Amino acid sequence: MEDRKKPDQVVFNTDTNRYDAALKPYATNVGAPAIRTTDTSEWKNRSINKLNHKVNARYREIRLAYEALIEEFEYNKLIYNAEFAFEPNLGEVYHLYKKDRNKTFLSIIAPEECSFKFLGSFRLNTDHIWEKIVQRS
Repeated sequence: MEDRKKPDQVVFNTDTNRYDAALKPYATNVGAPAIRTTDTSEWKNRSINKLNHKVNARYREIRLAYEALIEEFEYNKLIYNAEFAFEPNLGEVYHLYKKDRNKTFLSIIAPEECSFKFLGSFRLNTDHIWEKIVQRS
């Protein structure tokens, strides 16, 4: 049998000695539909934009939570370093003042009854963490 080269339009696999046009993942003749790549750049841009918005929003949430935690830590540090000659009761409101030479002290005396510089009112919770009380005007 004579090995002749098949014409270019015929899809013949010489390794398997078979016609395998139907097995190819691409068009093998001129009459086949054109293969066009899908433009996914718009979809990618929308997805990237959504991801960026989600990441930025989550970052802002985490940053605000971190700032609140640091503020809580600073107030607790200030109160625990302040002078007081009593054992605070859980759930009670106490007032923090600054006196001469930047010394701070904790008191049960309300700000309107005291002449020292008022720093804030705080409540001791069950975890022994001081929570700042927001004064309403």
